Amino acid sequence: MKLKGRIFPTIFFVLSVFLLLYTFYKSEVVWKGTRINYYTLYYLLGLILLVSSIFIFFINYKIREYFFIIFLSFLSTLYIFEFYLNSIESIIISKIYKDRTGEKFDEREKFEIYSDLKKNDESVVLNVAPVFHLTNNKLIPLSGVSNSQTIHCNENGYYSIYQSDRYGFNNPDSEWDQKEIEYLLVGDSYVHSACVNRPNDITSVLRTLSNKSALNLGYGGNGPLLQYAGLREYLSKKVNKVVWVYFEGNDLINLNNELESRILNYYLDNQNFSQDLKNKQKKIDDINNFAIEKEFKRLKERNFSNKLNILKLSKVRTTLYNYVPEKYKPKPQPRPKPSKKFYEVLALAKNLALKNNSKFYFVYLPEYSRYKDNYDNTNYREVKKIVKQLQIPFIDIHTEVFEKEENPLNLFPFKLSGHLNVDGYKKVSEKIYKLTSDNK
Repeated sequence: MKLKGRIFPTIFFVLSVFLLLYTFYKSEVVWKGTRINYYTLYYLLGLILLVSSIFIFFINYKIREYFFIIFLSFLSTLYIFEFYLNSIESIIISKIYKDRTGEKFDEREKFEIYSDLKKNDESVVLNVAPVFHLTNNKLIPLSGVSNSQTIHCNENGYYSIYQSDRYGFNNPDSEWDQKEIEYLLVGDSYVHSACVNRPNDITSVLRTLSNKSALNLGYGGNGPLLQYAGLREYLSKKVNKVVWVYFEGNDLINLNNELESRILNYYLDNQNFSQDLKNKQKKIDDINNFAIEKEFKRLKERNFSNKLNILKLSKVRTTLYNYVPEKYKPKPQPRPKPSKKFYEVLALAKNLALKNNSKFYFVYLPEYSRYKDNYDNTNYREVKKIVKQLQIPFIDIHTEVFEKEENPLNLFPFKLSGHLNVDGYKKVSEKIYKLTSDNK
C-alpha cells in the first residue's frame, strides 16, 4: 500500500485541531473551567498530536507510510479494546442472572420496553420524577400518573413495574382506606423502590413485618424540600410513624436545586400554604402525561448518545484514567454542606409530625462509593449532629447494616453501583422495623 501526497498528515492535523477545540468546548463551555485539571491531559494529548502532524509533513515519504500503518494499527487496537470493554460486563452480568434465576437478563432500553408494553396496554406510563417539574410556577406534582402501570428501572436483570395508587405513588391503592397507617415513608428513589418489585421494597417489607398498613411518598430525585412538601400535602391524622429516609449520595445537592423553586419555597415561608394536590390529581396526571412525551424522546436521544460514546473511546479512557497519578487527577467537586436550610426543613418536618401525633424517625442511607473508595465522612458527621440537635431518633443504616456485612457490595445489584438488590432492601427494611417497632 502506498500513501501518496499529504492526505494522511492533513487528516492527522485536522483530527488534532478538532481534539483541541472539543477539549476547549468541554472544559470552558460545558464545565466553565471547573475541571481544568481533568482536561489538561487532553490539551496535552491534542498538542502532541498537532506537533506530530506538522512534523509528518516534512518527513521522508517511506517513514510517513510506516507512521500511518503504526497509527492505524494502534487506533484499531483501541477500538477493539473498547468493544470488548462494552460487551464483557454485560456478558458477565447476564450469565450471573441466568445462573441465579434461569431467566434471561432484560437488555432492552427503557424506551424500548415502554414501546413494547404500550402496544398491548395504552395506559402504561413512564415514571416522571417531581424534580422534572421544579421550574413550573403554577403547579409542582409530587407524584406520577395515578392508577397506571408504571415502568420504573432495571438494575437487577428485570424492569420494576408497579401499579400506581390514586395519588400516583407506589402503593396498593387500598392502603389509603385503612383506618390506621402504621408507617408513612418519605424519601427518594430508595423509598420509591428502585429497581425492585413489590413485595421486596422497603414499604412492602415493613407492611409484612408489622402486619399493619404502610404508605410511601417516595420518588426518584426527591430531596429534603420535596419530601417535606409531600408530608404537607399527604400526611393524615391516621399516621402513627413518619420515617424520613435520607440518602447521603445526593440529598444535599437536591436540596440546593429545590431551593431555586418559587413554589417549593412557599412551603418554607408559609405554614398554611398548600397546592391542594389531593384534589388536583386529574391536573397532575395531565402534566405528567405531557412530560412523559418529552421523557420518551430524551431516553431515545440518550441511547443514541451512549452509542456515540464508543466512538469517543469512553470505556478505554476511563480504564486508562485509573492509572493516571493522583496529582494529575482533578479534585472531586466539593459536595454542599448541611446548611441552615437543611436544618430548617428537617425541624419543620419533625414539628409537623409531632403536631400530627406521629412519631418521627430519621434513617441515614449510605451510598455505594462509601464501600468502593476512600470516603469523606465530614457530611455524615454533620448530618448526624443536626439530627441529634433536633432530638430525632437516628437510624444509621451504615453502621447497623452495611458495616456488619463481610462485603457490603453484596447488597448492591451484581456488586455494581446502583440502588439495592432484593437482599439489600430486605436487610435495610428489617433494621428500620426493628428500631421503630413498639416492641423493640
